[in-house]
Amino acid sequence: MAITRVWIDEGCTMCGLCADTCPEVFELDEDADTAKVVSGADLEENEDAIREAAEDCPEAVIKYSES
Repeated sequence: MAITRVWIDEGCTMCGLCADTCPEVFELDEDADTAKVVSGADLEENEDAIREAAEDCPEAVIKYSES
């Protein structure tokens, strides 16, 4: 199944693990004190890294939907 949407729920502690794991999709937003999904990121190309970032997130706030 292909990942069609990625988001970050409240509770991100800005540990940076997601951005280290998949910088093509995640970046830290210093102004909002949270990580965010890069606008226009190629989700299909980075599916494995997105799943890894979601699984490894210490706060379990990285979410994605598949179709």
